[in-house]
Amino acid sequence: MVLEEDGSSDPLKAQAHLWNHLFSFINPMSLKCAVELGIPDIMHNHGKPMSLSHLVSAIHIPVSKTDQLHRLLRLLVHTGMFSLSVEKHKDGETEKMEEFYALTPSSRLLVRDGTKECLSPFLLMMLDSSLINPWHFFSEWYKKEGTTSFKLCHGVTPWEHANRCPELNDKFNQAMSSDTQFLMSTLVAKCAHVFDGLNSLVDVGGGTGAAARALAEAFPDLEVTVLDLPHVVAHLPTDSGVYFTGGDMFQWIPQADAIFLKWILHDWSDDECIRILQKCKEAIPSEEKGGKVIILEMVVNSNKGDHKFTETQFFFDLMMCAHVNGKERGEDEWKKLFENAGFSHCKITPILGLRSVIEVFP
Repeated sequence: MVLEEDGSSDPLKAQAHLWNHLFSFINPMSLKCAVELGIPDIMHNHGKPMSLSHLVSAIHIPVSKTDQLHRLLRLLVHTGMFSLSVEKHKDGETEKMEEFYALTPSSRLLVRDGTKECLSPFLLMMLDSSLINPWHFFSEWYKKEGTTSFKLCHGVTPWEHANRCPELNDKFNQAMSSDTQFLMSTLVAKCAHVFDGLNSLVDVGGGTGAAARALAEAFPDLEVTVLDLPHVVAHLPTDSGVYFTGGDMFQWIPQADAIFLKWILHDWSDDECIRILQKCKEAIPSEEKGGKVIILEMVVNSNKGDHKFTETQFFFDLMMCAHVNGKERGEDEWKKLFENAGFSHCKITPILGLRSVIEVFP
């Protein structure tokens, strides 16, 4: 129940709150629809606010769907994904008001214009049915030992599922690459000092090398190696100072001044993270000789004053819980993890929006 200032309750407000929670899934699915229709790209290429009729024509949908498109855009304007302006124009002798739609900073991130800031692949992957359907098994998962709701749904882990479905694997790689390119440009611009004095670095679980290439380009004297599973790196070319090696991070990590882990540890349990971190520690020199582990991960509740910020981190935490039995961690949880893996101390820099740069020293 929703309590009013005078202590009374209003069941209608409680119902409205419940319904808002219930139907909030429509927000991301509506945005997915807009991306699949190409609306952000069309607005960007047009170069100025677009009328509804112009959008209908550019999207190539039936004119009979004009009202339905208006209703879709109305919601996305309400959520801040698009902006709306109203302008006067003459239709013969009659002066009319017409609505015009434009991109906002959020929807600009969905424009596929070849820049490093396009997050459309990430959106389409996160809203793929293979990741949405396991949520229908979430309550069943709570009643069972082990496993994940993803495995209850599909019968296999996400990695096995991707290996069986090349189209899904490609979509996953594109999603991770788009996120990496977006994040790395900020990391290099704001945190270049983190890489000072390093001669070599291993990107553990670096996939097709998007992060490694960004680092090699930004720091030409840095020798960068990607470690990932053999089938991931088998046919990848060595270029731009990036080298690829196949292996299992639970068994062995190549020697280097620094080990780089971007969004890897949240996929794993505490015990598994400790094993990975211990292998990292074996691969680097002492702190006095410049050895460290560089981690890009969320630190839950790192911005306590921003409700939406923290809520989004909670979303990710439950997604890790449902899909891979991993977790997003708070500062104390991270520090305990590092201590248990044998590291002496860490430095957390909350400079990457929802994520932080964590430097861990032996």
